Amino acid sequence: MSEQWNTLVVDRYPERFLARICLNRPDKMNALSSEMLEELGGVFDQLDEDEGIRGVILTGTGERAFAAGADIGELRGVGKEAGEAKARFGQEIFRKIETFVKPVIAVVHGYALGGGAELAMACHLRIASEQAQFALPEASLGLIPGYGGTQRAVRLIGSARALEWIWRGSRIDGAKAFEWGLVNHVARSREEALELAEKLLSEILRQAPLAVGAVLKCVRLAGDQKGYDREAVLFGEMCDTEDGREGVEAFLEKRQAQFRGR
Repeated sequence: MSEQWNTLVVDRYPERFLARICLNRPDKMNALSSEMLEELGGVFDQLDEDEGIRGVILTGTGERAFAAGADIGELRGVGKEAGEAKARFGQEIFRKIETFVKPVIAVVHGYALGGGAELAMACHLRIASEQAQFALPEASLGLIPGYGGTQRAVRLIGSARALEWIWRGSRIDGAKAFEWGLVNHVARSREEALELAEKLLSEILRQAPLAVGAVLKCVRLAGDQKGYDREAVLFGEMCDTEDGREGVEAFLEKRQAQFRGR
């Protein structure tokens, strides 16, 4: 059964106890608009109540991108308070995914940049194609990751590697992401990655559902809310800097940003 949302396509397969959510803004490389974030929250609320669904696969529509970051146009003119609120809203949605009581596997093909990489990291497991490209390039816009990226990257790949990755804004492919421990598996193509995700999820769903949920609850006790709070505050502060405004304007005007450290 396929459900068409404005920015998502949701397919439910109750005979296999799984659902597939596809980010569906291919003309924008599945950029994470506010509407898409709201719809993701709504879908996960529905799936939480659906007793016929025990696991979720999250992927992107098309061959170009899983999600090419936040919708940068929505950041134009955003100041401190609005920036912090925007970060907190994104964190709330991604936290909903991270704390979801059923396994969520991200299948990443093409670009997973900025918010896209943060979304993948919010899922419980990640499978990438060889063509996947992960990056947290917010510093090149005069900003920082705002949806939990600074926290989850450290937990997944370690603080030193996370710092270098975020500072440089460098892209890594699926093979490098696997080497770093950012993803659980890497496949040769999007189709193989989806097949592997379904196979892996079916194996997980063979276990006792309550036990699977209990494992999720235990694992996430390692989180620390203070780090997320600090990230949102700093994201808001970066939105209020000259460099933050310059980075957003330069991106939208397709020119090189001129940063001045203020």
